[in-house]
Amino acid sequence: MISQSKNGLFLVVLLTLLRPTAVAQSPAADAGPMPADSRIAAALQQISPEHIRANIEKLVSFGTRSTLSAQDPDSIASGRGIGAAREWIKSEFESYSKDCGGCLEVKTDTFTQQPADRIPQPTQITNVYAVLKGADPENAKRIVLVTGHYDSRNSDTLDAKADAPGANDDGSGTAVSLECARVLSKLKFPATIVFLTVAGEEQGLNGSQHFAKMAKQQGWNIEAVLNNDIVGGGKNAEQDQSVVRVFSEGLPAAATDRDIRRIRALGGENDSPSRELARYIAEVDRAYKNGIGVTPLLIFRLDRYLRGGDHYSFNQQGFAAVRFTEFREDFHHQHQNVRTENGIEYGDLPKFVDFGYVARVARLNAATLASLASAPASPANVQLLTKELENDSTLTWEASPGGLARHYQVLWRATSGPDWEHAQNVGNVLRATLNLSRDNVIFAVRAVDADGHRSLAVVPLPQR
Repeated sequence: MISQSKNGLFLVVLLTLLRPTAVAQSPAADAGPMPADSRIAAALQQISPEHIRANIEKLVSFGTRSTLSAQDPDSIASGRGIGAAREWIKSEFESYSKDCGGCLEVKTDTFTQQPADRIPQPTQITNVYAVLKGADPENAKRIVLVTGHYDSRNSDTLDAKADAPGANDDGSGTAVSLECARVLSKLKFPATIVFLTVAGEEQGLNGSQHFAKMAKQQGWNIEAVLNNDIVGGGKNAEQDQSVVRVFSEGLPAAATDRDIRRIRALGGENDSPSRELARYIAEVDRAYKNGIGVTPLLIFRLDRYLRGGDHYSFNQQGFAAVRFTEFREDFHHQHQNVRTENGIEYGDLPKFVDFGYVARVARLNAATLASLASAPASPANVQLLTKELENDSTLTWEASPGGLARHYQVLWRATSGPDWEHAQNVGNVLRATLNLSRDNVIFAVRAVDADGHRSLAVVPLPQR
């Protein structure tokens, strides 16, 4: 007969054996850096400064791409105005699709914008985009998106006739979307990539707002939006062409009052989905460092001071979205009529764009898009157990949907740290306990596939 004390010991051992998803971990060994994918690394080398230069010069050749400029058949035929630019962008996407055997679905999103502050009369606005559908039926529902705006302006936002070359703002961002489409369309990914160009940005983010609302209404599962706006690396003495700024919102624009109260209580102002996307971009850069050539400088601010961009339209709909912008903008070459005054040249012309820099930014975008489209979906319902006061920290989560995940990693950083400092493999489990105090660190969990592709990190919510 087993004694009561032995029975108690037996029960403890039995319960331990029956918990295969509970993994006790010490924070001793890190998972290491993100491994580079040889297919992605090879694709990055196909991104061409020459192609980018040709595309930017072609966009400038339309004279003006003001959203208010001509779109009638005669103007399109003559090659002047936003209508001609729109048709050319569409034809470029179609040519890339032809080169990959019809792999891209080229589409337009057209609507009529009613009069507003910068739109004096009802105006047709058209977004042009190409869809590289995911090769895996389950993961094809997941979308990552890159965008730039193809409209331009000069000193007067309402001037629809005078030249507005827009080489940097935002021919450069449009060129990034086009070049990513040209190169990445040659590959297949489990998830879907959308290459987007929008209009109406200079009139009030009209095109991106319409597109983001459409995506929300139709239930698109957009995991990440990369907005490129003014990524030309302007040639001025204060420019730092070794970095590109990556802006991301802190308090999510789509947060409810309850969300805001929770974020304030937990100190989560620096852990929005957009901030996790920005950190992911930095990790991708470290993985492909030698093949990119520009370092993301994470700016923990929605956008430049009192200014905005198309990524915010996606933020408003609850999507993770960031903005890429060169380190130092030159306002002599932005929102200016082309002219020379007091020996200073004004105007947004191609000669003030560094096409090699744009190519490096495009490589960073392409590497991020390809990495996310190759990776598993993020784990769902990530929680940090808080019912008891304990010295260890236990996290739980639901399996990454789509079947690509092979194991999971727990990440953490000091509460004072801006970026993830540690990542530890915990196996193909849905629960992990670490010998760390939740008071001193911030945790997250991500999914990893068999080849080391990593999902976006998810910061846990408290489980009481």
